Amino acid sequence: MDSQQALAFINGLLTEKRKQVLNELEEKLFLGIWENQTYSNIAAKTSHSDQYLREAAIILYAKITEVLGIEVRKKNFQNPIKERYRNQLEKALSCQEQIVEPINLAQEDESQSDNLLQRNHNPFIPLNGRVEEKYLFFDREGEIRRVFEVLNSGSSVVLIGEEGIGKSSLLWMIRQEAETRLNVKRQTVFLDLNLLHNESQFYSDLCYEIGIPESKDYQLTRNLRSCKILLAIDNVGKFTSEGFTRNIRDYLRGLAEGSNAPLKLILAATEPLNNLFKDSQEQGNTSPLAGICQEEHIHPWDEATMRAFITNRLAINSVSFTEEEIMQLIQESGGHPRKLMQLCYRTYSRHIESLQ
Repeated sequence: MDSQQALAFINGLLTEKRKQVLNELEEKLFLGIWENQTYSNIAAKTSHSDQYLREAAIILYAKITEVLGIEVRKKNFQNPIKERYRNQLEKALSCQEQIVEPINLAQEDESQSDNLLQRNHNPFIPLNGRVEEKYLFFDREGEIRRVFEVLNSGSSVVLIGEEGIGKSSLLWMIRQEAETRLNVKRQTVFLDLNLLHNESQFYSDLCYEIGIPESKDYQLTRNLRSCKILLAIDNVGKFTSEGFTRNIRDYLRGLAEGSNAPLKLILAATEPLNNLFKDSQEQGNTSPLAGICQEEHIHPWDEATMRAFITNRLAINSVSFTEEEIMQLIQESGGHPRKLMQLCYRTYSRHIESLQ
């Protein structure tokens, strides 16, 4: 667990407890203290004095102590954070264990059962689907920051990236971060279009999640007049399927236009909206949603990020990957988080099996 990973973990805990994340100075202090720098060394990289940083550090320690429930000071800075991270990761792995493979202890001797339990504690999860736990979410802070800059400017956003690049996980994290990062408070609503098959289901689910009477068209517009909603829509390409028409996209645009609109949108798509919705091209028009959504392209991880991810997940285990294995994982995954997760899962499993 390096300093940046630890910082992201603490900010995640603060957000979960509805507390303000660390400010810029506190983040610099956190990183410096984690890396065992003196206050003088940290001060040399800022415009503040040594004494000012010592006083700021007292506030920082109090914040972390409160969120961890364990007293934190400079001399024991890393251990409580690592311990909390380890506990939360083991809890997640325990839940995964119930899904991966039930163990019949009556049919296994003690050593075999221990091996099975150890194998099920593979840290490279989830293999499929979005990451919904903040302490398992990795990287993408730059993308999250840019998305909220756009949302706070009054526009909507579309996340664009290949299948398996992490758009769904990022969309889920943005939803969770909205309460502390949006300048104007909005209720967050998450809809996965893969679970909806027509416009009727879409409107029904939308009203249910917002908590308003089921409605559409003008009645829905009236019901939304007093609402402020951040609507996150995953797999927006489903709008091209049978059961959906351009009308729904025109309607969403109408509800999301203007800085004080009842809706602000954060969408996830595999390609730019003008390319995705061919009906707009055929009519010589811009896609309704493309006209109000700023694009945020989600790129594959670079080598440094992939190495950091692998190190992060192996931090609390006795297993380590060889440099040859890591290079192969990097090359085969191409920087796609889901593929890297699956490849690492198999590599980890091979290491455990070799110990049996």
